[in-house]
Amino acid sequence: MRLEEAIKSKTEYTLEKKVVLNIILTSNILGDTFNEIIKPYDLSSEQFNVLRILRGQKGNPINMCDIQERMIARTSNTTRLVDKLLLKGFVTREICSDNRRKMEIRITDKGLEILKQLDPGVEEHERKFSGNLTEGELLQLNTLLEKYRNINR
Repeated sequence: MRLEEAIKSKTEYTLEKKVVLNIILTSNILGDTFNEIIKPYDLSSEQFNVLRILRGQKGNPINMCDIQERMIARTSNTTRLVDKLLLKGFVTREICSDNRRKMEIRITDKGLEILKQLDPGVEEHERKFSGNLTEGELLQLNTLLEKYRNINR
């Protein structure tokens, strides 16, 4: 569906504006459908992101600054997110033995289990949105999005 049809607009947009609006619209659609997957587990997309970061540590601890650097939504309050995950029993938080000012965060077995339950739905979500693109188109889209995102950095 063309952008103008999706947002029911008769306005003639510049090419640059169409790209921005298409990215925002696509992001919102992806986010909304993803949130439907994680909602039954009482997780936000930011909490899910923290859990995936922690799973990638393969049992090793990570500190709050490193989690923040790896977040997709970097404006998230990482301390608040970890506090909520701690209350749910999905993570542990300990004082670093080398630097008492640092907190070390680890995913728990309960956190790993919730991700294991979510994995099939998340993978289906990714396949659903990629299904009408060829492998070459997916590679090209990734290249273009990275190029677009890094234009002013």
